[in-house]
Amino acid sequence: MEKFLYGSGHLTCSIALAIAKGDIKGEISAQVKANIDRSAAYVRQIVERGQVVYGINTGFGPLCTTLIDADQTQLLQENILKSHAVGMGEPIANDLAKVMLILKVQALAKGFSGVQYSTIERIIWHIEQDVVPVVPKQGSVGASGDLAPLSHLFLPLIGLGKVSVNGEIYATETILAKHGLKPVHLGAKEGLALINGTQFMAAHGVKAVSEFNRVLQNADIIAALMIEGLNGSIKPFFSELHELRPHAGNRYVASNIHSLLYGSAILESHKDCSRVQDPYSLRCIPQVHGASRNAWLHLKETIELEINSVTDNPVIINDELTISGGSFHGQSIALPLDYATLAVSEIGNISDRRVYLSLEGQTNGVPKLLMKSTGLNSGFMILQYSTAAIASENKGLCFPASADSIPTSLGQEDHVSMGSISGRKLLQVIDNVDKILSIELLCAAQAKDYHHPLQSTPALEAVHERVRQFIPHIESDQPMETLLSNALVLVKSGELISLRRRSNPQEAITMELVERFDTF
Repeated sequence: MEKFLYGSGHLTCSIALAIAKGDIKGEISAQVKANIDRSAAYVRQIVERGQVVYGINTGFGPLCTTLIDADQTQLLQENILKSHAVGMGEPIANDLAKVMLILKVQALAKGFSGVQYSTIERIIWHIEQDVVPVVPKQGSVGASGDLAPLSHLFLPLIGLGKVSVNGEIYATETILAKHGLKPVHLGAKEGLALINGTQFMAAHGVKAVSEFNRVLQNADIIAALMIEGLNGSIKPFFSELHELRPHAGNRYVASNIHSLLYGSAILESHKDCSRVQDPYSLRCIPQVHGASRNAWLHLKETIELEINSVTDNPVIINDELTISGGSFHGQSIALPLDYATLAVSEIGNISDRRVYLSLEGQTNGVPKLLMKSTGLNSGFMILQYSTAAIASENKGLCFPASADSIPTSLGQEDHVSMGSISGRKLLQVIDNVDKILSIELLCAAQAKDYHHPLQSTPALEAVHERVRQFIPHIESDQPMETLLSNALVLVKSGELISLRRRSNPQEAITMELVERFDTF
């Protein structure tokens, strides 16, 4: 099995997700263990000297001036986990909670947090045994670290809280007893190190980087299929145009769509038609999809910098220097998460417009409402109601959570990022856009049918054939719930992307663009 070295290796979104799935094993090298042990020793020395350091021998937040006796430091660290575990709402998905654990191990293994190696070992045990802490989704303001969710994440270390095992929820003490384990005894600083950090926000960002990329790849494929169905032009995707306005995302999308369409007999059949130019939802795909790709790239780069950083407080530089700063503040990733939410939503907006365009008929070479006999039949009319409703819902979710700040901790924490809400909203909008794209896929496949027996390119033919294995051509009204569910499965599975890559390996796209937009 492939291995990743916590603390010294460069963690990417794909590696973090692979560790969570069990496809990669995370380990700690001897050198990283030495760094961890040295940092923990610095903390012990601080306690022995009686040096006053926030969170080691003081209270927390507005209680930072309250000194704690040396013999009470362990109780202090356990109490912070108990008192801060005040999350509300449904639990986050297990895969997100596992990614949180992975990100925290990576941060602690850097050797600047003062935690004991044995504590990190126990976290790794939870990852590898798939004993996943139950973490409520609400309660973090994205500033002093994701305090509430991280407290729930690490209550099991001290034998409290709940864990999910094989889909069932258990009291932690039950699972520890089953495995013959006892709760961890936290040392000075450890409780604070565990709950200070941006791992809740960042875990949402990690998952979003992967899901957003899938949305973008699907959007290009489905849009290309719609261009074929509506007799659109390939000219707006010529490289000569995009070299004059060379935004990287625009260039990638233009090359991607061009490679999907080039050589199509359907395109060839109407190259001399009288239509001068296509509506924006077809013609401006490189500009709209491309702008969203640029936003994805910004998110990926920011999240990957974050998950390789130390984000707790205070930071233990050495036995003489500790710094109480603000590295736990989530603003750095809250803004890109909000930006990405808008960028994903725009993919849904333009997809809805293409669905509407496909229903107009006549000039597009397809029947009105995508059905030959309408009147008695409503055809595909109401599908666009669904895309409109979902697109509108997304617009409401696009208000940036990071535009708000409500002071907490009796004013000690007087500006917060709200990035936890940004991350949750982003994943919600991604899920919504998947639904819009699945409806566009259904409409695009129906539109393409009317050009039979003319053939598209191998990639688009493979996509269309796969759709038709689950969704038939429709010429009379019928319930569509199952058909929509089937389309959504195709979109979420990433199968269309795999089909495209096998049929058309994107040879027209420069390696520089592929490396930037196809790897994470």
